[in-house]
Amino acid sequence: MNQTKIISTVLFYICFVLSGGYLITAVYSLFCLATDFSVTPYKNGKFLHINYPFTEQPFLNIENNYPYIIFSFMLVLFSYGIFFWLSAKVFKVFFQPKLFTKEHITQLKRFYLFNIFTPLPIVIIASFFVEVESMIWGLVFIHFMLGIFCLFLANIFKQGLHLQNEQDLFI
Repeated sequence: MNQTKIISTVLFYICFVLSGGYLITAVYSLFCLATDFSVTPYKNGKFLHINYPFTEQPFLNIENNYPYIIFSFMLVLFSYGIFFWLSAKVFKVFFQPKLFTKEHITQLKRFYLFNIFTPLPIVIIASFFVEVESMIWGLVFIHFMLGIFCLFLANIFKQGLHLQNEQDLFI
């Protein structure tokens, strides 16, 4: 169990940092695009550089059209920010002193609901506005499988909580 705690702690911090990176990048990009702060058009306005703050150094390169910006850029940044935040909360479950709690089941449930029910509708809606590459459908499938796996874990945790509570009654 010590190995699990070490690995889950490391993965918690990695996912937490990734989540922060995605969400901060999304908020910064949204601010830049809304205010034209630190945005430089190039190739006759077909593309945009979102620059590092207070510099002329490009940070992100994106197409300059609203469907792309919304569905292939902003939605992806926010979705993966949320994904890594939920992942961090799942990994945090595995290094806590008490494993089977209602709160931990709730964290697992949020993760599996997000992964099962969010990627497919997002990609289907996006496909009406932008071209969706075939690799993206593979990512949707991987998220679906992660969600199903986490659903199984949540059900195991529910059973563990039930057995733990029964045992607490007898001791």
